[in-house]
Amino acid sequence: MTTYQSRKEVPVQEQWDLNDIYPSLQEWEKNFEAAKEKAEELKNYDGNINSAQSLLEFLTKQEELSLLFNKVYVYAMLSVDVDTRDSQAQSLLDRAKHAGVKISSATSFFMPFLLSLDEEQLKAYIAEEEGLRYFEEDLFDSFRYKSHILSKEQEQVVSRLGEALSSPSGTFNMINNADIQFGEVTKPDGEKVELTRGMYSKLIEEEDRNVRKEAYKAYYKPYLSLKNTIASTLSAAIKNNVAVAEIRNYPSALEKGLFGDNVPKEVYENLIRTTKENIASMHQYSALRKEKLGLDELRQYDLSTPLVSGVKLDISYEEAYQTMLEALAPLGSHYVDTLKEFKDARYIDVRETPGKRSGAYNLGLYGVHPFVLLNHQDDLDSLFTLAHEMGHAMHSYYSNKHQPKITAGYSIFVAEVASTVNEVLLINYLLNKEEDPQIRKHLLNHFIDQFKGTLFTQVMFAEFEMKTHELAEQGQPLNAEVFSQVYEKLFREYNGDTVVFDEEVKYGWSRIPHFYRPFYVYKYATGFASAIHLATKILDGDTETLKAYLEFLKSGSSDYPLELLKKTGVDLSTPEPIVNALNRFEELVEEFSQV
Repeated sequence: MTTYQSRKEVPVQEQWDLNDIYPSLQEWEKNFEAAKEKAEELKNYDGNINSAQSLLEFLTKQEELSLLFNKVYVYAMLSVDVDTRDSQAQSLLDRAKHAGVKISSATSFFMPFLLSLDEEQLKAYIAEEEGLRYFEEDLFDSFRYKSHILSKEQEQVVSRLGEALSSPSGTFNMINNADIQFGEVTKPDGEKVELTRGMYSKLIEEEDRNVRKEAYKAYYKPYLSLKNTIASTLSAAIKNNVAVAEIRNYPSALEKGLFGDNVPKEVYENLIRTTKENIASMHQYSALRKEKLGLDELRQYDLSTPLVSGVKLDISYEEAYQTMLEALAPLGSHYVDTLKEFKDARYIDVRETPGKRSGAYNLGLYGVHPFVLLNHQDDLDSLFTLAHEMGHAMHSYYSNKHQPKITAGYSIFVAEVASTVNEVLLINYLLNKEEDPQIRKHLLNHFIDQFKGTLFTQVMFAEFEMKTHELAEQGQPLNAEVFSQVYEKLFREYNGDTVVFDEEVKYGWSRIPHFYRPFYVYKYATGFASAIHLATKILDGDTETLKAYLEFLKSGSSDYPLELLKKTGVDLSTPEPIVNALNRFEELVEEFSQV
């Protein structure tokens, strides 16, 4: 694997080209000043929107500002992410963030104003001024919130409480990221190292079971010692969420959480129910894992280690990109040719270098193009990460090309569909091509574990959130003991009786940051199930599904997420897509058991 000591060593072709946003810092400065001026202009509309023409003027200028400021902000953010130590880039980002707060403040009057309008008045404005039709759907979507908006005075009170209501999340983040120390553990070579989350994710996959056990015990130790404090924090977050849902006249906290995407609670409940009705293959996998590892007892620290030893695939970036292009051939020549252009046109920042932001992401900048950040390590995980992020990038590319600014951005609810379809096509291609039985087993194991983590584990988390919020709504106590009882019961239901429980298992709830962003994780599972459903049909040669899927990629947020998916043949209000995905999991487990 190639390692680089500085960004200067990385081939130019493997660095993204920010000149596509601004060819010089002077251009950035010019747009930065223009954005501030436009924000001042918008402020003047507060109390002065009293006609169709003035409404259109405001909305048009607001969109112009959004386009301009997005470029300013993204340029600064991308500059920082390739080297977080770059003080000049950090200064640009700090200035952009500060300007963003001012812009938000300058336009904050608009939503209360809009919702104070009579619906008939808004219709009359739109009938009078043709240009308002462009904004019509967006304006009326805001009206969905009307019954959940309070009086001006009450809104001011809730707004002032905002920081206090979000403090449990902030407290947990400080505990989790700043205060918790995991101590030292022994690496396989006998070296003592300080345990970090990154190190834990490596050690929990080690072949040496004693190393896994030591890392597991050390990782959970601080959470167990702080279980009552963290329980108090999580309890406050849940109760705050329930209280705000009641204040804003939502039937439940769950329905408040689903409202933005216009998702009925039946979809959430269907996901959980259908997964649990088809859980047998997950239990079978636990039993298979115990058998393959040759263990008398399967414990939680045995659930992440690969079941196929001695397989390490070296895949260069060039080879990975070519493999991905070949794997995605079922999506058509335009899709593949466009992806090839992304690489040649330097839309991707490939290599890990000192100071670079960790992980991977895609950012689709409207009016420019997608930018993809990687930290490519020339291995199998990096190949899958590449396919995943380029799925997001193609979604951004198609939506930005075919949608106006107002509907180009897609919801997180549908975001994981495009990325996961690519991963399913990739694993299918690799399995069909690979003849080495050990590598085939390794690939199957890799995909099964990804399936488990993205669907089963996230559904389990989603059910934990639902049950704990229901307890709060019933006025029941929430504390470490209650959380542990709920979590342990769910862990047993999802993982089966094969797993022998250590004391730590039931405290899994104490380390999950997503629980402070309620009713979010289920989207990983619905997105994954939808992608499996679509990719399977595409691989079966279903041309109608392929055509509908490519249209979906061009749709942005032109409709609500569930409706966009229905047009591809995926109806998440029914069990079918979930069942189809779980059937595929069962097939993978069955195939793995035979090799």
